[in-house]
Amino acid sequence: MSLRSPLGKVLGHGSAKDGTGHFFGQRVSGLALALLGSCFMVCLFVSTDFSRAAVSAEIGQPINGVMLLLLSLTLAWHSYLGVQVVIEDYMHGAGSKLAALLISRFVHTLLAVAAVYAILKIGFGA
Repeated sequence: MSLRSPLGKVLGHGSAKDGTGHFFGQRVSGLALALLGSCFMVCLFVSTDFSRAAVSAEIGQPINGVMLLLLSLTLAWHSYLGVQVVIEDYMHGAGSKLAALLISRFVHTLLAVAAVYAILKIGFGA
C-alpha cells in the first residue's frame, strides 16, 4: 500500500514514464513552428520576385538560410512526434507498431536530411 496520492503517482509520468517530455516537446516544437512559420510568411510577403535566381539569392542570405533550416528541422521533428502518437495510440499489434515506428523515423529523418541538403546546396550556390 502506498501513501502517495493518485496525483503524486502520475505527476510527471505517462503510462510509459515518458509522456510529459513528449507532450512538452510537441508544444515547444509547435510554438517554434508558429514563430518560424511567421518569419517565413513575412519573407514571402516582402519578396516581389519569385524567379529561381531571386529565391536562390534570398536563401543565400545567412539569416534566411538559417531560419529556413530551423523551420525544416523543426517541422520534421514536430511531424515525427505527431505521427508517433498516432501510431502508438491506434496500432495494436506489437510487431506492426514497431515496424511503423521504425519506418516513420526513417522517413522523417530522410526528409529532414534532404531538406537540409537542398537548402545548403541552394544557399552555397552550388
